[in-house]
Amino acid sequence: MKLGAFFFGGVEMPDAGAGLPNPMDRNFDNAACWDATLKYIDAAVEADRLGFDSFWTTEHHFQYEGYEVIPNGILISAWIAARTKNIRLGAMFNVVPQWNPLRLAEDFATMHNLSGGRGILGVGRGTVPREILHLNDQHISIGSLDNPDQAADDLKNREYFEESMEIIRRSLTQEKFSFDGKYFQIPVPGIPDRGTTVKELTLVPRPIYPYEIWQAVTSPPTVEYVPIVDHGAVFWNQHPSFIKRMWDRYGELHEQHHGSGLGRGDKRMLVVSVRIEDTHEEAMRTARNGHDEFWKFLGPYGWSRGYMGEDGKPAKPGLIPTLEESMAQRTILVGTPEEVAEHVQYLRDLMGVEYLTLFPHLVGDPYSKAVEQMERFITEVMPLVK
Repeated sequence: MKLGAFFFGGVEMPDAGAGLPNPMDRNFDNAACWDATLKYIDAAVEADRLGFDSFWTTEHHFQYEGYEVIPNGILISAWIAARTKNIRLGAMFNVVPQWNPLRLAEDFATMHNLSGGRGILGVGRGTVPREILHLNDQHISIGSLDNPDQAADDLKNREYFEESMEIIRRSLTQEKFSFDGKYFQIPVPGIPDRGTTVKELTLVPRPIYPYEIWQAVTSPPTVEYVPIVDHGAVFWNQHPSFIKRMWDRYGELHEQHHGSGLGRGDKRMLVVSVRIEDTHEEAMRTARNGHDEFWKFLGPYGWSRGYMGEDGKPAKPGLIPTLEESMAQRTILVGTPEEVAEHVQYLRDLMGVEYLTLFPHLVGDPYSKAVEQMERFITEVMPLVK
């Protein structure tokens, strides 16, 4: 089983937890955000030392409240690559509608080549309207299928994302390429260049090593798209039965469109939050504030859609779960090494997980705690998993 580590890259928060302060009432200064960046990089170096297969960064912008302060995962990954030897480097996720797709392809190819082929292209559609609306010029926002009033935003975002990804795939793999779509015309028609007009473009550089594309999968429309275009699928923060349904659907569609069957865990990744302590009670105590701060941050964006309600259907938008509820949903694995290993074994048996990525840095925690959690998982949990 290949292990990854995924960090939000947030500021350490001594006041993390449920209740006050409200997220938008915090205002961390530039020094605090930069301190988090340096500690984030050091944690990646530790992940390499511990033998993790991959380290996953984030891309977020303008978050003075300190939850995610890394605006360019590719740039940070290039620096991490220079300080590490083996670990592969991806982003959960490069928010594609916040990029010109050609710039994203160029930057990824550069980092991938400089790292000796250790880059992973992680892509997603976004979460935060404050970010996305200021980083594209076509008023692409982000909606949610949970929120009917945002359905139009979600549809437009999906269209824009899929066009962008087609451009990225062509530009990374073809000597010359062009594209004519609803949002993009590449090259722009009629550009004069040395006595002729530009008909095709060539991306420089392109990858000189094999690479993978992994995409966030949180909804039925996405699971219908991802296997067709041969992206790997990343599942997180959902009840295992919901993931299992999409996990299997991915395999069915991939076989239909690509002709060869996948192993049970191929091209699919599970992400889980973890908290390991010597006793169950201590694990719950040290996990609670970071868990509750996570939901203060992401609950308003509809992330409860991955939780199962009492009727067996997705929970309604706006749910802010308790730690106990999240533990019951198995989105966070809390307890002694033996208890956490039992949870991992259950998920592995259910889906055949071969790519498991930990979220060891609960929101607001010291980075030293996250490094400790990575080490405990490697040395105390993994030997118990078959």
